[in-house]
Amino acid sequence: MPMYEHVFLARQDLSQSQVDALAQEATKIVESNEGKVVLTETWGLRTLAYKIQKNRKAHYVMLRLDAPGNVVSELERQTRINEDVIRFLTIRVDEHEEGPSVMMRKPERERKPRRDDN
Repeated sequence: MPMYEHVFLARQDLSQSQVDALAQEATKIVESNEGKVVLTETWGLRTLAYKIQKNRKAHYVMLRLDAPGNVVSELERQTRINEDVIRFLTIRVDEHEEGPSVMMRKPERERKPRRDDN
């Protein structure tokens, strides 16, 4: 079965419980259409590089999916309709990473000492 990663950005004025409800809705859409959500990660409220629909920040959520293409099409259609989601992106991947995503990992290398750190 094809594997996908679906990331969406929710409006900054939503509470964390509302963001979790959006992730649950996406999970229901996938699972009701014979797909499977492998992992759901909430990356939290982050600053955007530029304003999107008058929002300077957004809640980031990522879903790892095992689903056929028609399920992804339905998920994107429902996400597009939802007014609380300001952006989304779905990509097909060859395989899912083990463990947490790059956004959730702590920096794996030490900070390089600066010249003035004596």
